[in-house]
Amino acid sequence: MKKRLLALLLAGTMMWAVSACSDPEGGESGSPAVSPSASQGQEDQQEQGESVEVVVFAAASLEATLTEIADLYKDVAPNVTLTFTFDSSGTLRDQILEGAVCDLFISAGQAQMNELDSADTTGKNQAGNDYVLSESRVDFVENKVVLAVPDDNPKDIEAFTDLATDKLSLLCIGNEEVPVGSYSLEILDTLDIDIAQLESEGKVTYASNVTEVANQVKEGAVDCGIIYATDAFTYELTVVDQATADMCSQVIYPAAVMKCGTDEASQTAAQAFLDYIRTDAAAVAVLEGVGFTVLD
Repeated sequence: MKKRLLALLLAGTMMWAVSACSDPEGGESGSPAVSPSASQGQEDQQEQGESVEVVVFAAASLEATLTEIADLYKDVAPNVTLTFTFDSSGTLRDQILEGAVCDLFISAGQAQMNELDSADTTGKNQAGNDYVLSESRVDFVENKVVLAVPDDNPKDIEAFTDLATDKLSLLCIGNEEVPVGSYSLEILDTLDIDIAQLESEGKVTYASNVTEVANQVKEGAVDCGIIYATDAFTYELTVVDQATADMCSQVIYPAAVMKCGTDEASQTAAQAFLDYIRTDAAAVAVLEGVGFTVLD
């Protein structure tokens, strides 16, 4: 009798164990239950799986960093194709005004963005251009303006003030349509260095973007060049001086989603990418690794 009772108890225990390990909806033991939120997330991912292209116009000084970040973004949004055009902010502005498709614009200067933004209060947008989705506009990163020299610094140039001396034979700066060119002229004006005199003496040459300036310095074609700190890092150039706050304006890069983009899906994807490069730890690390300061 005791043996029979023990057998019954054992059988009941086994049935309870099997029941406890089974999914209440009839799933197999060990299969994780899918919560409603997880199911929704999977559905969202499927919806996001439709391919979308985002056309990005960005200042030339961002080429190395954004190209690296774009590789990281492939894992985050594999359905998004980022198509970049890197050039001077003035050239990019002109292309937008001429009808180019642009989903996201990142300028190296506020003036070029202001000329496209109907919300501009600086007086730059006298034509009433309305290309910027103003509520998306943010101050993205800050850079610094520096004086860079070729390897071995053959002319022994050590500071911006040397540009007014016989040490200088040829200086390269961006033209006035290039933000770094505008900052360069501010610095020279602050130091009472006459750009017209440098021109008359054949001591200055102009480039269409900051990358050209950096390349001329790298190749030793000029004695020195005024560029951004980030370009000096990228091109492994020797920096001998950095502009202080009283020498030129703060170098802020604005970014904004544009109304002249591909379509609504691209606009949404452009905003997502802009959010990513401003807040993702890996993206921020790439930017700050070359000398940018990412702004909140």
